Amino acid sequence: MAVGELSNYVTLSAVLFFLGVAGVILRRNPLVMLMGVELMLNASNLALVAFSRAWGSMVGHIFAFLVITVAAAEAAIGLAIIVVVFHRSARVDVDDVTILKG
Repeated sequence: MAVGELSNYVTLSAVLFFLGVAGVILRRNPLVMLMGVELMLNASNLALVAFSRAWGSMVGHIFAFLVITVAAAEAAIGLAIIVVVFHRSARVDVDDVTILKG
């Protein structure tokens, strides 16, 4: 892989990552925040696979599979918490998670 191609992948990965960061920081809706976290994880996967391909190693691909596994678990647990909060109140806000106590 040429250096120009690698820089394109890394640039795209950085743009996706910062879009995810903006989604997490600027929004108070938990679903949008989860999508932002997923976008950040996918951006890191893109960078891992791009560097792995550039260096001719499979280690980045293995780490990308591990990140995908963590992302799936995070999404399942996060959505379960959102469903519990939504059943207790009409609106869902990240500040409402305190109602889950006891």
